Amino acid sequence: MARMFINGQPVDASDQQVGEIRNPASGEPVDTAPKGTAQDARAAIDAAHAAREVWRETDPSRRGGLLGKAAQQIAQNERGLAALLTREQGKPFSESAREIQRFVHTLEYYAGLGKNLRGGYLPLDNGAHGLIMKLPLGVCAAIVPWNFPISLLGNKIAPGLLCGNTFVVKPAGSTPLTTIRVIALMHACGFPDGVLNIVTGSGSVVGQELLTNPKVRKVGFTGASDTGRHVMRAAAETIKHVTLELGGSDPMIVAADADIDEAVSAASVGRFYNCGQACLAIKRLYLFDEIYESFLDKLAAKAKRLTVGDPFNERTRLGPMHSQAQRAEIEEQVSDALARGGKAVVGGARPAETALEKGYYYQPTLLVDAPLDARVATEETFGPVLPVWRVTDMDHAIELANHSIYGLGSSVWTRSISQAMKAAERIEAGYTWINQTQIIYDELPFGGVKQSGLGKEHGTEALDYYTETKSVVMAK
Repeated sequence: MARMFINGQPVDASDQQVGEIRNPASGEPVDTAPKGTAQDARAAIDAAHAAREVWRETDPSRRGGLLGKAAQQIAQNERGLAALLTREQGKPFSESAREIQRFVHTLEYYAGLGKNLRGGYLPLDNGAHGLIMKLPLGVCAAIVPWNFPISLLGNKIAPGLLCGNTFVVKPAGSTPLTTIRVIALMHACGFPDGVLNIVTGSGSVVGQELLTNPKVRKVGFTGASDTGRHVMRAAAETIKHVTLELGGSDPMIVAADADIDEAVSAASVGRFYNCGQACLAIKRLYLFDEIYESFLDKLAAKAKRLTVGDPFNERTRLGPMHSQAQRAEIEEQVSDALARGGKAVVGGARPAETALEKGYYYQPTLLVDAPLDARVATEETFGPVLPVWRVTDMDHAIELANHSIYGLGSSVWTRSISQAMKAAERIEAGYTWINQTQIIYDELPFGGVKQSGLGKEHGTEALDYYTETKSVVMAK
């Protein structure tokens, strides 16, 4: 049985309740994890609160050094962590390994900034001196979803720890196991007791305590936009800092002059990686008239070649969806599109293989002719389904791309610098890739606009969201 981690010690839930974690590929049990209580969450918060002064006074270079040491420790355990992640989340083993590598890179990036944290100085009138200090917030909560539980954990704790904050981590109820293991491995690298804590359990109990407890000064949340609204409302009661990375419906625009083969490959990876269960997945595809048919033919052929199956088979490109509920939602969205005139060029159903019937599998799917107010156009499609539309030119494509409540990522494929810059300036999204597959860089700030979130993760900009800026005036 997995155990929570509070104040440097593995612990069970205070009422001894546990929940079963099941493998999405087979439905079989993987392990159990504690169903933490509000009392457990308060114990973790109190531990983090007690540790904050010790961690705050730790030299930033020392904090960075511990992050670097943790990165090495996680890298040494990559295969075991990846295997555990695949069993609880469902993604192919190769994708799990890349997620662990992504986490390691994030730790390494912020470890390298340990000797570069700085504030500011300026001379003032009357001979006074002005100092601008960057101070840690205190206790931070990291609320992490099930689709990328480890890499999204790193986005929060790496910059936050470097800035001198302490943490209580709440993983998704269905994917706590790898996160528990990661936190224990990090703590063993020399982090003081109470700096890193993890409490497993439901959002309505554990999550709510983190949102309302006045000792928590910051909440970093990744998840659905509806839940993000609740996080904002609850955090407002005690005026907590919040960073929200929420849902997306990322558009991809392919112009007539694009490198079609490269764009087809990017569309396939961008839509079907992690079985389409990514906030930054390509979720709407807009093709210029001139290349619509040829592009669609090539993409359809590529989608048909994608192997759906056992996530531990090295030939597999799509494992199961994470849950029965997630698959059911995708099926409802596809049914809505088909009922309203859309057509499935590829897929549109569960795989027929008997060997896959116990898992939550769904075929890679391409839809055409869906109306612009269909659910696949207006909602976030969190699965391996990609709707495709024709557009006449870049202005038409940008207009449709912006016709969404979301604004997380976007991508544009064209050889025209002027058209690429027009799209980059006018598409309402926090991130735009031009002629590149969607890869997140630790060096660049990431965050959405509109209903895709608030604040930034990654880059040196993330440090601003884990510090208070304080002005000091020193007279002669």
